[in-house]
Amino acid sequence: MIFDRYRTIVSVMLLLIIAFWVGFDKGKKSSSEQAAEIIPLDKAVVQNEKGAQAIDFSLYWDVWELLKEKYVESESLDAKKLLYGSIDGMLRSTGDPYTSFLSPDENKRFNEEIEGSFEGIGAELGIKNGILTIIAPLEGTPAEKAGLRAGDKIIDINGKSAQEMTLEAAVDQIRGPKNTEVVLTIFREGEETTRDISVQRNVIDVKSVKLESKDGDIAYIKISRFGDDTTREFSTAINRAVNQNAKGIVLDLRNNPGGYLEGAVDVSSKMLPKGKIVVIEENGDKSRENIYARGGDVASGIETIIMINEGSASASEILAGALKENRENVTIVGKKSFGKGSVQELIRLPQGTAAKITVARWLTPDGNQINEQGISPEVEVELTNEDYESDRDPQLDRALDIVREKTAQ
Repeated sequence: MIFDRYRTIVSVMLLLIIAFWVGFDKGKKSSSEQAAEIIPLDKAVVQNEKGAQAIDFSLYWDVWELLKEKYVESESLDAKKLLYGSIDGMLRSTGDPYTSFLSPDENKRFNEEIEGSFEGIGAELGIKNGILTIIAPLEGTPAEKAGLRAGDKIIDINGKSAQEMTLEAAVDQIRGPKNTEVVLTIFREGEETTRDISVQRNVIDVKSVKLESKDGDIAYIKISRFGDDTTREFSTAINRAVNQNAKGIVLDLRNNPGGYLEGAVDVSSKMLPKGKIVVIEENGDKSRENIYARGGDVASGIETIIMINEGSASASEILAGALKENRENVTIVGKKSFGKGSVQELIRLPQGTAAKITVARWLTPDGNQINEQGISPEVEVELTNEDYESDRDPQLDRALDIVREKTAQ
């Protein structure tokens, strides 16, 4: 599999925001720019490849002409806007929240967000059971400081119902210039009423990997996302931990929404023997392709505790599943992960637009579905509202207890 600049991405819509998708640009996808005006030169009948269904596109053009002729403000109609809306509706009709159309502005923002620093609130947004949901607030961001938590369900955005919003529409509502505010009305499990949380937007620049020493011989490594810099930063962190003779590793993937697939493969390759299956890609025809650890293992012999929670998604679930199913000296602690295991292909289209289309599913090395199933911890530890408010972290405490017990044997 050859990765280019539009690599396979497994992530959540960040408010930052990274769309919760997996994109892989397979070859040449672009063509010349088209004029804004649309003229129905051919009312064609299209037969699909299997010959099972014929679509008469003349209906579309009939409605187009009716709108131009009958609409009360026909002079205000924007042909390009109508075209983009038509395409967006077609993709949304699949019922898949991750199959979508990106207008030129959305496409530009998307590429800026996946590659660097920008303005927002610093949370990940996804669709969970049909509801707009905070997947995770990123560490140190306005979202975290304002009190947003993984699993918060967004009811309103600035007083406007979020019930029918697409991910992209919600992004547009929540993002904005720094030093401006957005008010999210959220519902939190365990509470009886909704609450309003005001978040002041700011420039978001999240470090991918953080290394700390616990008790001198335990390496605590937190990966907040899988971006351009993750492979380099993790390589530096894990090599430093090994060189300092760490007896155990606590790998914190909580609130990690994902990112580039090869970031997860590269991290796995540092912690698995070469040739071990990291993840399986299952296509629509049920054919499967294995993706393997590439070599460079320095830590597979070190006792490892992986921490996950409801905000761990996509690439972080791939990494957790790969280590859990390939190594005996790995224990997973925390809460069940989000369960995002679908693959979106980013296809560049004319006029600066793009489409994201779900093309496959991710499976763990043992063939278990990640999508809507998630990764279950072997040791489940709750993080309560009281823990949040008291700045306690029983999940980390338990992870450290386990690694101390295992390395003392």
